[in-house]
Amino acid sequence: MKFLRYGPIGREKPGCLDQEGNIRDLSALIADFTPDTVTCEELTALADRDLSDLPVVDPQTRIGPCVGSARNFYAVGLNYARHARETNNPEPKEPVLFSKSTSSICGPNDPIILPRGSVKTDWEVELGIIIGRPCSYVSKDDALDYVAGFATINDVSERAYQIERGGQWIKGKSSPNFGPLGPWLVTPDEAGDPQNLSLRLSVNGETVQNSTTADMIFSVAEIISYMSGFMRLMPGDIIATGTPEGVGMGLTPQRFLNAGDVVELSVEGLGSQRQTVVANQQ
Repeated sequence: MKFLRYGPIGREKPGCLDQEGNIRDLSALIADFTPDTVTCEELTALADRDLSDLPVVDPQTRIGPCVGSARNFYAVGLNYARHARETNNPEPKEPVLFSKSTSSICGPNDPIILPRGSVKTDWEVELGIIIGRPCSYVSKDDALDYVAGFATINDVSERAYQIERGGQWIKGKSSPNFGPLGPWLVTPDEAGDPQNLSLRLSVNGETVQNSTTADMIFSVAEIISYMSGFMRLMPGDIIATGTPEGVGMGLTPQRFLNAGDVVELSVEGLGSQRQTVVANQQ
């Protein structure tokens, strides 16, 4: 099943994509897709219902992030072997964990806003995990049972803030609109094997990232199991699982985003995103 949220910023409504590709309004069945409702049980109940009698939404309606009011937005760094090599880093022995501010989350086609003074804003197509039940000390074998769904993420990153300003990576990862999420939350039964999905990203029509999740150093199950040993993961928590090679920082010469650039990205089966880069107007 493909679940989504649609409508103006801050007033999104819950919806789903039917077999014909129409957006159906789920407002009569569920208030919204938030940490209170993005549970494996809730989504299974919705998927089992006949949705053919629900209203069809105008296909031109804005698509919002597929999870609203998220409490936690985690990420894994250097989790693709070829990406580690392109950035001249050794493969990590354990997952490299950091957070993005939840205020960075936006819709999949909302603009990327360059922060004030940005000179190294970069792109990162990633497979996203949405947790669907409380999760502590789970084994690798059981970890996928805690997944509500998967989503496409662009882990937008300001490299000067991330690397050159000291402290934690979160500073370079958390500006407004640095977390495009969606368009869909795709349930595990429909998403398929999370370690066999293609990822692509282009800038102004030029493909710069083209890889698969098979290049991950730590699998989805390993990431969930590992993280659950340090924190309790909760429904609605979002985990970005790392990016493959082809980021701007890794190109020769390096290349970063400027106002007017267009970024397009997708994860196989999870939908596409398209963002136009704009200057900060605040």
